[in-house]
Amino acid sequence: MLLLAVDTATPAVTVALHDGTSVVAESGQVDARKHGELLLPAVDRVLAEAGVKLDAVTDMVVGVGPGPYTGLRVGLVTAATFGSALSVPVHGVCTLDGLAYAAGRAGLEGPFAVATDARRKEVYWARYEDCRTRVTEPAVDRPADIAERLAGVPVVGAGAVLYPEAFPDARGPEHVSAGALAALAAERLAAGAELLPPRPLYLRRPDAQVPKNYKVVTPK
Repeated sequence: MLLLAVDTATPAVTVALHDGTSVVAESGQVDARKHGELLLPAVDRVLAEAGVKLDAVTDMVVGVGPGPYTGLRVGLVTAATFGSALSVPVHGVCTLDGLAYAAGRAGLEGPFAVATDARRKEVYWARYEDCRTRVTEPAVDRPADIAERLAGVPVVGAGAVLYPEAFPDARGPEHVSAGALAALAAERLAAGAELLPPRPLYLRRPDAQVPKNYKVVTPK
């Protein structure tokens, strides 16, 4: 098994190779505006560091969000393209689950929550019993609206760091890593669990909208 994992659902552009036992190579850069420019070079770096060619990959893993529309689709389209070109399966993993798993491996015990930046002064979030068990569906809300529901539990992720008044017990990591995403996927696959389809979890409409009362100006 050689999993190639990518995630662009947060400002982090992250790629990793996992051999079913451990991470072989990993790359991560934080830049919310350059997902498209950074992802493929990161894939090249990871493959070169591992000393393997792309055709050695047996499975693709991709973070399905939740995340902003523009960034999220970069990783999903790339994973789908590689999967089709290599004729390998493409597995989806909730990005929040990847963050929760990484926090657990770093020593955080549940219960806790994960919150990432959703922009518009909102966060994407979910609550966990432990690093492998999510107990709520991913949602998007204003921090003040969920502060009482998450009172008394640590909150992992950049969303918690951005809004300390709502989440006073903020914990790391701030952004998801493809290494954690791949490790979680490998663990679930080894247990025979079914992973998510590689479809985006947006939770809301994209920022870009067609103007109302749009006037067609093409010639008749």
